[in-house]
Parts: sequence; structure tokens; C-alpha cells
Amino acid sequence: MSLPLIAILRGISPHEAVATAEALLEAGIDRIEVPLNSPSPLASIEAIASEFGESALIGAGTVLSPGEVAEVHRAGGRLVVSPNSDAGVIAAAVERRMDVWPGAMTPTECLSALAAGATGLKLFPAFLIGPDGLKAMRAILPPETRVFAVGGVGPADFARWRVAGADGFGLGTALYTPGDTAAEVGRKAADIVAAWQASGP
Repeated sequence: MSLPLIAILRGISPHEAVATAEALLEAGIDRIEVPLNSPSPLASIEAIASEFGESALIGAGTVLSPGEVAEVHRAGGRLVVSPNSDAGVIAAAVERRMDVWPGAMTPTECLSALAAGATGLKLFPAFLIGPDGLKAMRAILPPETRVFAVGGVGPADFARWRVAGADGFGLGTALYTPGDTAAEVGRKAADIVAAWQASGP
């Protein structure tokens, strides 16, 4: 994958999913999640994965059960993102060789998720923890742990979070809100990629 940025397309509809994904890819963002509380999310995931599954990591957010993991996998998704750390969800994703990023807020949640086989950690909601909180937790996490900050974090904050130990970010409304055209998403994505590149080595 090119950049450690996950586009969160909450609220997207299947008829706009492929064009929006294409705009993201053209800007350099090739990790895309469709939250399962979006309209017909599995149809959107299937459409995007069918078109771009070889060149991008496509999957679902707000995945809350092992059964949902199986549905995402059947739709062609290879990415599972959750707001919480559920060992059953992590195991179901690992079994299917999917990337799985559970939400975690505390050292206990972080370490439990890693022990269960998580690919990386979604620090969520990041604005409640802050860069100082992440810096403190980094002291007890295995050095190779990948941590993405999600929730209340935008391009203006990238540098501060990276200094604190964030490896990447999940971005929702900063990239997409329902009603945005693909062209609008592409412009926002280009700005975010530029902000990432300017925020550190």
C-alpha cells in the first residue's frame, strides 16, 4: 500500500462507490473502508473490490461480529475495521487472512487486540486520548505495532500525531460526506495526501 491513510466512506451508496474509490486511488489513497451502517454497504464493497481489488485494500468499517466478517469476505473485502476490540471478530478476520484493525483506547485493549492477532490498532476515538496519551502507550506497546489515529483527527494534526507515534490515520468527513461528488472527494484526497507528505519523513 502506498500511504498509511484509510478512507472512511460512511454513508456512501453503491451507485457512487466506484467513482469515489477511483478518485481516491488517483489521489494516492488506496485503503478504503465502507462502514456497515452505510446504505447497502456490502454492495458498495463488492462493487469497489470487483473494480479495484487488485490495486487497493478494500473492506468494511463498524464490523461488530464474526458473521459480519464473513459477509465482508464474501463481498470481496480484505479489510476489517471495528470501533472496539472483539476477539471473535479478530479471529474471524485472521482465519480469512484479512487485515483487521480493532478499535482500542487503553493499554489493556491494545495489548489484548495484539494478542488476538490484530494487524494493527485503531486508536479510537483519538481526540479523547490525544497525542500525549498515545506517546505514553507507545512505551508499553511492541515497537513494531502499527497504530492509526481515528476520530477527530485531521490533516492539520498529522505532524503532532506522528511525533507522538502514530503510523497513519483513518479519515472520514475530512474526505467524504454523503452528497459529495467524486471530483470533490478527489480534491480533498489530494489535499490530504499533500498534508501527509508535508507532515514528516
